[in-house]
Amino acid sequence: MNLILLGAPGAGKGTQAEILVKKLSIPAISTGNMLREAIANGTELGKLAKKYMDEGALVPDELILGIVADRVAQPDCARGFILDGVPRTLAQAEALERKGVKIDHVVSIEVDDSVIEARMTGRRVCPKCGASYHVTANPPKTEGRCDSCGSELIVRKDDAPETVRHRLEVYHASTEVLKDFYGKLGRLATVNGCQSIEGANADILKAIGAEV
Repeated sequence: MNLILLGAPGAGKGTQAEILVKKLSIPAISTGNMLREAIANGTELGKLAKKYMDEGALVPDELILGIVADRVAQPDCARGFILDGVPRTLAQAEALERKGVKIDHVVSIEVDDSVIEARMTGRRVCPKCGASYHVTANPPKTEGRCDSCGSELIVRKDDAPETVRHRLEVYHASTEVLKDFYGKLGRLATVNGCQSIEGANADILKAIGAEV
């Protein structure tokens, strides 16, 4: 079963992907990891990608999608995979189809922008040990201090309100067309991401016909 999880930053894609990997025994593949692997393995596509990256240029779609096609042809993807970070645009989705990377199900985890903003702007991280907290959902024992090492917690630039709003604008601009594209192909399902992690996971499994 080949899956794509769509959802705004902070919608819970990463959390759901981790659970699905265990329940379905298929790998989650991120574009970042794929690029690093291709470069480390010295594949032809990896060498080309490295050239662009060394020059500080963006790696072109065709190259990234070629690396995706190579990766999903590996033995560990024989039973399926979860794609993370691609496709981000309609052009990438169309190119995946042309390359024969068949997607069975696309699940969009729907969360209101106001909820996303509250989730992300409430995050606090420890710059020293990397521990993560949330002012309401998972507060530290001492306000503003890491439970593990006592360091002062910070707000990441990514979690600043104006940054979060901009990321949501970008997400909606690029992803609404993806939902339309996969909807017309009959592969799109939407799931409420404002419920519990377990509830959302049960709905995803139901949507893809894989209740475990």
